[in-house]
Amino acid sequence: MCMVIFAPLFAIFAFATCGGYSGGLRLSVDCVNKTESNLSIDIAFAYPFRLHQVTFEVPTCEGKERQKLALIGDSSSSAEFFVTVAVFAFLYSLAATVVYIFFQNKYRENNRGPLIDFIVTVVFSFLWLVGSSAWAKGLSDVKVATDPKEVLQLMSACKQPSNKCMAVHSPVMSSLNTSVVFGFLNFILWAGNIWFVFKETCWHSSGQRYLSDPMEKHSSSYNQGGYNQESYGSSSEYNQQASLGPSSDEFGQQPSGPTSFTNQI
Repeated sequence: MCMVIFAPLFAIFAFATCGGYSGGLRLSVDCVNKTESNLSIDIAFAYPFRLHQVTFEVPTCEGKERQKLALIGDSSSSAEFFVTVAVFAFLYSLAATVVYIFFQNKYRENNRGPLIDFIVTVVFSFLWLVGSSAWAKGLSDVKVATDPKEVLQLMSACKQPSNKCMAVHSPVMSSLNTSVVFGFLNFILWAGNIWFVFKETCWHSSGQRYLSDPMEKHSSSYNQGGYNQESYGSSSEYNQQASLGPSSDEFGQQPSGPTSFTNQI
């Protein structure tokens, strides 16, 4: 039930916070000649974070000449892989929810449904782990590439002590951090569901029968052994009593009761 409720929601939060991101930073370059300064240099970037394609122009503080620069790095592969896993996990969760609710009999028919569900759950658990780890590394690279201090080092005007360069606005990465958190939460959710899906498969039921059969055989053999031992014990006691009965006659001993009393009289 938890899988049915939380899996689609967690998947939505994962790809929405990553795939829908757009941010930017603002820098200022104050040249000695104020007419050459630019105090509002806006640099915008967004998903899929092909930062090497993000270009911007900055003053060189050497006349009206402008310098065209680009950010460093490309995290598109990890970001797109993460979003793709999230989208397909969301679609599969919706399909599985419909099957669980409306097609329960067909789901259990010939045990194909539980087996397919188990295999898909294992695959998605692995994909969530790989995708979340890759995107966490990609996000770290994005943070470094969009750090205002790193971007200012790319400008030739900022290498001259007479010019003043500073960051006006830094990018907000809170939603991207949230996407990484939801990525690992999805991994925990799907990995934890592996056991519950495995219990529905024939592999688990056959293993239970394999364990129960030896226990039943052991208990039956124990009961048979106890019965034979008791029967043997009772028969042996009976035989001993039977053999001790006539032994007194063999030695010629007679019962001394009323006979001995009459003799004395």
